Amino acid sequence: MFELLAVNAAILIVLVLAQWAISVRINDVSFIDAFWGAGMGILALASWLHVGGGPGDLATLIMLMTTAWGFRLGIYLFRRWRKHGEDKRYALILKKARAEGRFASAALTKVWLLQAVLLFMVSSPAQVGILASGAPAPIPPLAWAGFAVWSVGVFFEWVGDWQLARFKADPANEGKVLDTGLWRYTRHPNYFGDFAAWWGIWLACAAAGWEYAAATVIGPIFLSFTLTKWSGAALLEKGLDKSKGDKYADYKRRTSAFFPWPPRN
Repeated sequence: MFELLAVNAAILIVLVLAQWAISVRINDVSFIDAFWGAGMGILALASWLHVGGGPGDLATLIMLMTTAWGFRLGIYLFRRWRKHGEDKRYALILKKARAEGRFASAALTKVWLLQAVLLFMVSSPAQVGILASGAPAPIPPLAWAGFAVWSVGVFFEWVGDWQLARFKADPANEGKVLDTGLWRYTRHPNYFGDFAAWWGIWLACAAAGWEYAAATVIGPIFLSFTLTKWSGAALLEKGLDKSKGDKYADYKRRTSAFFPWPPRN
């Protein structure tokens, strides 16, 4: 298994270096967000193709869960980048390096290689679960439980993204706060969806053996941390507190921060 994971790592590095070269040419790394999901889908598909003797049903289930999540997210974020251009977060990260003529090296070390390591770690339950599930066998109940959790996650993420896109597309909503649909029950249905989807994939990995689940649990744990405390909800809300003011403060008082829950009066 370690040799096949090393092959996946090599595939990831080649893809990252190619995209880094493109980002240097266009002077923008923001499309890396699209690769976050798509890259995990690629690694899952590569793992599935690695399985000798043909992948089992559990391997196929984990691959389909991961690719459906990853490629949908990749397309969504790529289209968003094409429409809106450079992300302010990356502009800030690379501001000094860009001014000093070090954009290429900083983009490689601070953005592309760092995210490659994190992408590989977060997607480890999918890669290991697939590689450990090569033998033909019925899909265990634990894997179906993981699929159920994953299904809740993709529903919240896909529908939440769709509702947000529709809301932003209406000029009449300029300056307003989206507080209907799934956004009535959680301030971050898309981030909660990511959270649930990857814990569901981890449960499916656990169905291949708890030793594999123990070895890869760092993936969903780190993702949970980044979604709630680091670059996800916490960072987004800092900007919304400034841009939306009292409207967003009122929304925060009424609405669950992360896990879906009926709004408070």
